[in-house]
Amino acid sequence: MKKKDIRHIYKEKRLQLTASQQSKMDDLMLIQFQKSVIQIPTLVMTYAPIEKMKEFNPLHIVDYCAFIHPGLYILYPVMVEIEGCDELLSVMVNEDTQFAKSSFGVYEPVNGTEVYPSEIDMVIVPLLAFDKSGYRVGYGKGYYDRFLARCRKDCIKIGFSYFDALDCIEDAGNTDIKLDYCITHEKVYAF
Repeated sequence: MKKKDIRHIYKEKRLQLTASQQSKMDDLMLIQFQKSVIQIPTLVMTYAPIEKMKEFNPLHIVDYCAFIHPGLYILYPVMVEIEGCDELLSVMVNEDTQFAKSSFGVYEPVNGTEVYPSEIDMVIVPLLAFDKSGYRVGYGKGYYDRFLARCRKDCIKIGFSYFDALDCIEDAGNTDIKLDYCITHEKVYAF
């Protein structure tokens, strides 16, 4: 299946989930993450979900990481325009950080310290769907692929999905950055 079709199908599939189904799968994905061999690093970039799109909310994952690794630093993406192109910056947050809704409907930190992508240990990447090779389908703007290309090769790229892996994303290309792991409510995929 091609990305355009996957986006259409999986946006609809996610919107069909009830709050109860979503909550149960969120809990099961946290358990899968806790049972995994993924080491909790020091610098973790997460994201604020787009609630109207019923995106997975990684808050419980980040809370668990902070519990296991009390020295954890948490980063959130901020969309900026650089030379006419929208790009993501990573901003370190703390309990005093203020968030505001962006024009995309995403909550972003309005203050904080920018951290270079090359310093980040793990990125929790939003997605609509993924395949058995580790490629993911997002919303189609390429923000995360461009950002991940600037991260270190050993940066852990992890996604969480309400649905199992597709066999293949037919039009995945050389600018698409593969995940290292994707966690569903039933399984941890390692790529």
